[in-house]
Order: sequence, then C-alpha cells, then structure tokens
Amino acid sequence: MSSVLLYLHGFNSSPGSAKARQMADWLAEYRPDIEVLIPAQPNTPAAAWAAIAQSIEAAQARHGDGLRLGAVGSSLGGFMATRVSERYGCRAALINPAVRPYELLQDFLGPQTNPYTHERYELLPRHMDELRALAVPVTAPERLWVLQQQEDEVLDYRKALSEYSFARLSLECGGDHSFVGFERYPAQIVHFLGL
Repeated sequence: MSSVLLYLHGFNSSPGSAKARQMADWLAEYRPDIEVLIPAQPNTPAAAWAAIAQSIEAAQARHGDGLRLGAVGSSLGGFMATRVSERYGCRAALINPAVRPYELLQDFLGPQTNPYTHERYELLPRHMDELRALAVPVTAPERLWVLQQQEDEVLDYRKALSEYSFARLSLECGGDHSFVGFERYPAQIVHFLGL
C-alpha cells in the first residue's frame, strides 16, 4: 500500500507557502515513506481543479489499487480538498477553509498579482461561476477535520463551523488566516488521514 499526501494551497498562493513547506519538511524527516504532492495550481478555479485532478490521476496510475490518498487544504485549498474528499473518498484536513468562495472572492474581481509567483491575471465573474460549479455538498463529514483559528482576518470562522458542523473540529482562540503554529499539527494530520 502506497501513501500519498496531497497539499492544496490557497488563493494567490503557491507550493512555496509556509504551511506547504512545513508539511513537506515534516514528512521528509519523519515519514519519508509518504509521497507528497503539492501541485502548482493555476490562478483560475477550473484550471486549478484540472491540475489537482491530473495530479491525483497520475498518482493513481503510479500506484494502482494500492494507493492510500489523504488531502490537506488551506483556505481556498480547503474548499478544493473538500471536493477531493467527496470525489475520491479520502480523508482531508481543512485549514481555515474558504466557505462559498464564489461569494467571498466577489470583492477581489479585477486585476491580480500572485505574490509568490508574480503572475498577473484577471479574476472575472465567470471564475465565480467556475467556483460555484466546483462546490460539493458534504456527505461524509467523518472524513473531514477542520482546523480553524478565530482571529482569521480573511474568513469568518463561523461560516466554516456552520458548513462543516458534523466534521471533526479544532477551534483555537487567536491566530490568523495563516494559521499560527501550524507546525504543531503535521503528525496529528497524518494520523487522521490514515497515512
């Protein structure tokens, strides 16, 4: 049985984000038997999902029936990881997940520059339609663990509490959108994912 951890970064982020690096570094040191996938997601939703699905399908082709998959997603990556969990039947850890991002990102329509990659693009109303099309109902909340900090300055944590009301939940006072102290969690996440 081969284990693969898929890490999904958030909006205007990259595989070089702090939490992605912390997760990969922890796995390299303590669980080198787990393959880590951190796909560079394109800046628009449909293209990002296509890149995620392609990464998973490539892992399935490499490992066949012996693949054990787990997902971790931060912010918009949490929205995508929810879809991964529903579509592929795996567990997922969601870090300050975006809920209904097609509403949240309305305020960001227009020209964008990804601060990690310096790519310039335009976020358009049709991209909100793409996000709406990617949304899935949560049918197996037992496969999800939501890690949330109350002082997230970007997302209202109460929306995640409502959206994922039957999932495992770790709610911390303080913190921010980056999820302060994430380095405390990789071992617990890997255990929860069953990898």
